[in-house]
Amino acid sequence: MQLPGQIIIAVILSNHTSVLLNYIPESSLPLVTSLLQSEPVTITITKPRKTKFGDYRFPTNGSKHKISINCNLNKYAFLITLIHEMAHLKAFKNYGRNIKPHGNEWQQCFINLAEPFLNKAIFPEDLKSVFIKTLNKGVASSCTDLDLFRALKEYDLQTSQLCTVESLEELAYFAIGKNKIFKKGPKSRKRYRCLNLQNGKEYMVHPLAEVQEIQQPKLFNQLD
Repeated sequence: MQLPGQIIIAVILSNHTSVLLNYIPESSLPLVTSLLQSEPVTITITKPRKTKFGDYRFPTNGSKHKISINCNLNKYAFLITLIHEMAHLKAFKNYGRNIKPHGNEWQQCFINLAEPFLNKAIFPEDLKSVFIKTLNKGVASSCTDLDLFRALKEYDLQTSQLCTVESLEELAYFAIGKNKIFKKGPKSRKRYRCLNLQNGKEYMVHPLAEVQEIQQPKLFNQLD
């Protein structure tokens, strides 16, 4: 099933796992192959989504399990996301639909599936240590655990003029995309209060959101 606004980059079936070498660490392929062949599942690689790295859909009307993962993740982030979504599949198979999405059942499945990968020389030691801490904390995703999110970002290969919101000074100006210009405010719990200079509204912005710093915004000075 293609979701609204979704662009499919590639579709990978359980018996075509070698294609995944473009997206996962090579040393993880035997374990990934065994994991995917344990259940009939279709992996869809999609354009990047801002609110999630991946998702899982249980079978309907005789269809296969479906997992989608963003195409722009580095290989370690892709692998962790794949394990995360496969844990949803296993939780569904073992406990049915009437469980919390990231409840105790899913957390135990996630730990069980991750363990073989952690016992092999797949993750760098610094990232491995943070991933283990995330598993022990029972955090729902790589996006919500800032420590893991930050550790994964260290392995992004792309170079650009982007920086993160948390790296900016308070009251600094930055752009998200081409047209959205903000002024950084104070941190409130886990996110920063930032003023949108176009509409004067305040938004809570993730500390690791990638933005472009602007020295002197030429527009919307009336909201400065």
